[in-house]
This record gives sequence, structure tokens and C-alpha cells, in this order.
Amino acid sequence: MSETDPITVTDYDGGSSVNIDVARHQVAETIAQDGHRPTGQFWASLVEYAFPQASELELVATPTMFSARGDRSILETLAPWLDGYLSDPSALLELVGQARQAGVDLDG
Repeated sequence: MSETDPITVTDYDGGSSVNIDVARHQVAETIAQDGHRPTGQFWASLVEYAFPQASELELVATPTMFSARGDRSILETLAPWLDGYLSDPSALLELVGQARQAGVDLDG
């Protein structure tokens, strides 16, 4: 898979969002090799589990997309947080392991 641009906050009429086309990222293969489906639900579950302000966001997940909508300042924190895991398979696997130990169902 090819590299993608960093995740950014997108403004739309009435709000802001952070969006991931989940299949476009190199870590999709890492996720699959770890026994999970690289879907929007996977990312929503990770965000709910580990991102401190997740409860203040509206998380939308489809098989091919993850989106978080809400306050722009929170999304500006979420975007680089996501980038860190999208660009570092080792860090992602460590977080997935922590979520697994905590009993989080990442595949929803």
C-alpha cells in the first residue's frame, strides 16, 4: 500500500471532522496480520478505548472509513494521535495488545 498524507481536520458546513480511508494505510496489513479486520469500526474502537476525549466526539465507522466529528480543538489533537498509530505499526500493535488485555472488542 502507498503512503498517505497526514490526517488533517476538515471543515464542512456546520462542523469539523477527521476522516480515514482505512484501506489506504500501510498498517491495514499489520492489522489483518494481527487477526483483526482493518475497518472503520476497528479504529473507532481504538479511539474509544485510548483517546482521552473520545466521549466528546461523534464517531462514525463503516467498513472502509472512520470519521470523528466534533469540536475542532479536540480533532486537532486526535489527528496527530491517529497519525502516530497509522505510521508506526509497532506502536499500533502495542496499543492493540493493551486493548485486547482490557477486553476491548476491536472488530465490533
